[in-house]
Amino acid sequence: MIKSWMVIGAVTLLVALGANFITPSDRKWFKRLRRPNWLTFEALIPVIWTVVFICGAWSAYIVWENTGSWLLMGFYLLVEILIVSYTLVMFRTRSLKIGTIIGGTGAIAGLLLALTVLSVSPWAAALLLPYLIWSPIGTYTTWEMAKLNPQDV
Repeated sequence: MIKSWMVIGAVTLLVALGANFITPSDRKWFKRLRRPNWLTFEALIPVIWTVVFICGAWSAYIVWENTGSWLLMGFYLLVEILIVSYTLVMFRTRSLKIGTIIGGTGAIAGLLLALTVLSVSPWAAALLLPYLIWSPIGTYTTWEMAKLNPQDV
């Protein structure tokens, strides 16, 4: 029998893999961008996102086990799609402005999700904290990069 945590984990992994549909020219564009001097943690970003996705999936599992709500699972999926589309759409459009907008939208959606699931499980809401902390940092970084790279806004 397939367990709910397996399905949630598989969906999370499949959606997260969507961020990998970027071309070598997309990567080249992003690597050439100027970055703020204080951006010293760029090498940690893949680890940060891994933690965010694991915690998000764990949160979704807790909520599913407590509610069985497809609507809430859809909300989790929406937030994950926003997370993945940040990179994919920003790279494809080569627009830091669009990346900032998607990042900000994802941060707001993540906050609304956390507030929604807080009444279901404080632990599920707490597991969304890595995203709630990281998303504004990533969005702000993109906004700062847009100022340093006005040709890529």
